[in-house]
Amino acid sequence: MFKKIQSIFKVKHHLSWYLGIAALILVITASIIMILSASRQINYAWQWYRVPDRFFSSEVIKSDTRGEISQITIEGSIAVINVKTEDGTEVFRVPESELLLKRGDFVAPGTVLAESKSLKAGMLIRGLQLTLLISFYSSIFGIIIGLFGGLARVSKNPGIKGLATIYVEIIRGSPLMVQILIWYFVVGTLVNDNLAMMEMATIPPLGWGIISLSIFAGAYVTEIIRGGIESIPKGQMEAARSSGMSYMQAMIYIILPQAFRIAIPALTGQFISLIKDSSLLGIISLRELTKTSREIVSSTMMTFEFFLILAVLYLVLTFPLSLIVKYLENKVKIK
Repeated sequence: MFKKIQSIFKVKHHLSWYLGIAALILVITASIIMILSASRQINYAWQWYRVPDRFFSSEVIKSDTRGEISQITIEGSIAVINVKTEDGTEVFRVPESELLLKRGDFVAPGTVLAESKSLKAGMLIRGLQLTLLISFYSSIFGIIIGLFGGLARVSKNPGIKGLATIYVEIIRGSPLMVQILIWYFVVGTLVNDNLAMMEMATIPPLGWGIISLSIFAGAYVTEIIRGGIESIPKGQMEAARSSGMSYMQAMIYIILPQAFRIAIPALTGQFISLIKDSSLLGIISLRELTKTSREIVSSTMMTFEFFLILAVLYLVLTFPLSLIVKYLENKVKIK
């Protein structure tokens, strides 16, 4: 029967394809209904109109006192506002082009004195930028650490192999949050105190966050690279050595390129996880995407809106990476 319908409407897909699409739509619809139903049960008021200001907003200068603007003096491009209060005179300096009030106007705490006409990045955009920065540097350093770690794991030197094994087992066997706390509060305190004693610049929380994530990712990349190297037939190394190559030359030019091709899917999954793992850096006061969202929720009580947006933003970060690496995987696939 279905084949007849296919022939009539010239449908090319199998019935299972349509059932899959229908199931996907059903799951998405059910999820939306559940969220809306839950919000109604707790009498939640949706405030989506307040969301755009957390992405881009105009910079405003507000009064923190109550009184009357007694005088406005222009000094170049700056307007000097004198507000007469019960206790005296308060002075505000704002760009003249952004001034909104005039002499004789009354102001109260929170009154906007000047507002920028150009938009600036809001809290969510700044948190997104920091997450991208952390993920990028942690991925680069993680690859470097993992490359040397992978080579050490397949080394015939028992000392080098043993050190690499201890590193991998310790890092993979302990929670990332604990590692972040140790790096920042223990190692970071000792190192920064010594740097301060030597009158040198200390490492900021961002630096320790990148270090902790890089070392964490490096342990997993080490095992991925080791697996890739060991999956290459031993005959290739023997053939390369017999042709006059040294061990390192054979590893660099023959083994590692093939190992990286095999390891691409696993590396992709690790770096996608790394983007999400960066959310733990909020415990050392880094205002990445998750911590920024929590702060917005705390100040606005808009729980549903910003946690849903948080999930979508992480999907926006990780999904294109999956597509790009899938493309690269097909391009470098071993025939």
